[in-house]
Amino acid sequence: MSNETWKKYQNMETYRIDGERFSTLEEFYEEISRVLIPNVSWGHNLDAFNDILRGGFGTPDEGFILIWENSALSKKRLGYPETVRILERRLDRCHPTAHRSVKRQLRDAGNNKGATVFVWLVEVIRAHGEGGEEAEDNVILKLS
Repeated sequence: MSNETWKKYQNMETYRIDGERFSTLEEFYEEISRVLIPNVSWGHNLDAFNDILRGGFGTPDEGFILIWENSALSKKRLGYPETVRILERRLDRCHPTAHRSVKRQLRDAGNNKGATVFVWLVEVIRAHGEGGEEAEDNVILKLS
């Protein structure tokens, strides 16, 4: 991010999540609840997380900065083993028309290929920031 762009975001509300506080997707959602939207009920899934980033759940309407501390630890913890676990659960619950796709993702994750839970989360967040499909939400992710 250029200095000019960074100046634009300097006065935005800043939230910090800590990768040491979670090691599963469910624990990530709990950390998001604790930090971003305490005492707010939400769906604890990727679609609901995406909705939170759009605003209206108590986060600033003008956007915010999300600093993900210990993100390297999260990248490891939310890597392929966690991805396999989540995809196995998804396979049990998904619509029959999605089975083939989920099985392929599960096979890839089992072979350490494809996106991980960590990548899913980063992609969802970055979609709401500069250059993303929902950039108007002004959510800036900083991995540290």
